[in-house]
Amino acid sequence: MNTYARPVSIAGIGSTRFGKMPERSIESLALEAAVAAIEDAGVERRRIGAVYLGNFVGGALVGQEILAGLLGDQLDLHGVPCTKVEGACASGGIALRHACLAVATGQCDVALAVGVEKMSHASTAQVTSALNCAMDNRADGPAGLTFPGFFGLVWGAHAARYGTTRRDVSAVVRKNKANGMRNPLAQQGRLITDEEIDASALIADPLRLHDCCPVSDGAAAVVVVARDVWSGNRSRLVDVLASVQTSGPARIAGFDDPCSFPATVRAAQLAFAQSGITASELAFVELHDCFSIAEIVDSEDLGIVPRGQGHHWAAEGRTAVDGDMPINPSGGLLAKGHPVGATGLGQAFEAVRQLRGEHANQVRDAVFGMTHNLGGTGVACTVSILARGDR
Repeated sequence: MNTYARPVSIAGIGSTRFGKMPERSIESLALEAAVAAIEDAGVERRRIGAVYLGNFVGGALVGQEILAGLLGDQLDLHGVPCTKVEGACASGGIALRHACLAVATGQCDVALAVGVEKMSHASTAQVTSALNCAMDNRADGPAGLTFPGFFGLVWGAHAARYGTTRRDVSAVVRKNKANGMRNPLAQQGRLITDEEIDASALIADPLRLHDCCPVSDGAAAVVVVARDVWSGNRSRLVDVLASVQTSGPARIAGFDDPCSFPATVRAAQLAFAQSGITASELAFVELHDCFSIAEIVDSEDLGIVPRGQGHHWAAEGRTAVDGDMPINPSGGLLAKGHPVGATGLGQAFEAVRQLRGEHANQVRDAVFGMTHNLGGTGVACTVSILARGDR
């Protein structure tokens, strides 16, 4: 089932590695990912009818806006509409959705979605200030709230209600860092112990350094095509069954339940309805683990783990690559890093590789996969469901 006006597929993917690349410009990162995706698709550039670029803090941290237009110029896409989209950490997922909509509605047959961010050159204070632009700074800002502080509060609420322990949450960190060992795009893949996590710096109680995704530079891109008119290689197409966007509270006072993000719940419900599949049919999920506790809450909100059981599933190994519901086989944000505008498309890159059977951490019999990209305090969320094209 697919409720798009016409079937939409991903024909090409590209990504830089994620990490600290002080010598690279933000434009060069976007161009590298875009060129790789175009070459992977085997599409002529003249066929691209729209470009959507996700970026959040380019203006604040590198002093450069109009990134979509700059990329279009470098790709010689003269006259093609090139649009930057922003939804905090969900910017990349929003770019993907817009590309899908442009193709599905017949505005063009081929669209390019790119996400990019450059952050590691800036000081911690500068990065914190830039990321805090994703908060309502007239409401939560005066209280001195930061995102680690916010997710520390989420952890405290989940622990009070469901008994979530330090060891439960550490299981998420250990799993994702281990998954990252096999991912050449990750920057922090390694085996890590509970003792190392316990000894890492306290960031915002109870969050410690290893509970937080690393600041990163990077870019990722996908080429979205109309399946019914695609004349290229069809054997590696990955179908987009759903790509939805929702909104949620922009400030803490808007939350009825600190253990849940309404935008994620609603996005998952819409994505399942649009795609016609159920959570039990998913082979894996790449979700937004900006902090370790976020993976636990997200898994419950997406409906892939029973409410209040996310911490148990992590501790019992049920979310490992060979578990009941593999979560973040790529290593997620905790291992790959979080170049904010690129993350949503980085997730799509990983999901397409899984569905093509090409991933280093390959999930067995992967036919359907999900990506989840959350922005700010849950103010913006995208969920996409992808499927192997030859199913």
